[in-house]
Amino acid sequence: MTSASPHVFDASLPEFEQTVLLKSKEVPVLVDFWAPWCGPCKTLGPLLEKLAAEFNGGFLLAKVDVDEQKELAGYFQIKSVPTVMLVKDGQIVDGFPGALPEGQLREFLTHHGVQALAAVEEPAPEVEAPLDPHEEVVRLRAAVLAEPDKDETKLDLALALLKTGTVGEAETLLDALPANLAQDDRALRARARLGFAALLADAPPAPVLEQAIAADPADLRARHLLGARLIVEGSAAAGMDQFLEMLRRDRAYQDGLPRKVLIDAFRIVEDEDLVGSYRRKMASLIF
Repeated sequence: MTSASPHVFDASLPEFEQTVLLKSKEVPVLVDFWAPWCGPCKTLGPLLEKLAAEFNGGFLLAKVDVDEQKELAGYFQIKSVPTVMLVKDGQIVDGFPGALPEGQLREFLTHHGVQALAAVEEPAPEVEAPLDPHEEVVRLRAAVLAEPDKDETKLDLALALLKTGTVGEAETLLDALPANLAQDDRALRARARLGFAALLADAPPAPVLEQAIAADPADLRARHLLGARLIVEGSAAAGMDQFLEMLRRDRAYQDGLPRKVLIDAFRIVEDEDLVGSYRRKMASLIF
């Protein structure tokens, strides 16, 4: 009959003065004398624990198992269980024998001025502001100068440069990476971004591509360019929708290009849940 609530605890004689009598000077304490074999206790106990949780510290509930705490039960001259006593300011102010229904329990607490405390709202976790890509480039340039032999930092710099559109320098850094880093997931992501950037070098703006698709929904070239542009500009789902439509219309287009660009998009997009969703969509079209 014990509870995991922070407002309910098992009381014993050695700690009774500290946990009940002295504590009652800060907050009312309801003492529930009970026994495992007692039928009414099995009704009353859960009701008291429910109210203790609901009142959220408006009172504490001290549970005394009279079989285990015979000396404590004798000190209070407990003749039957359940018996409940209310302790305030170090003194017993009231009590009752037997199991009361919930409504009468609430009336008992209200009569003695016991009130529920408002729940304390947990502060919202601080959300870190997204890194400014240009500031990140400055920071990583300094890190590379400080440790010119650290290839991992050069890879980080290449990725940051790609986010600022500095494609040429990023490609130079990627080409100079050792073999063990060239196949790193981040390096593959960077290569995919480079591919999209190269594709878009002379591509029309998005509104022109959208007009071309509206005029001819089977214009897979326009869909390819629009999808790449949307992904580079941060509209990952919309971009991958264009690639899925390419796959749906002609999976063999340009030697399997729709599947290849989807895989590149999966490398670029950092939202794992979104990528997982589009992987399943791609699989359903292929299989």
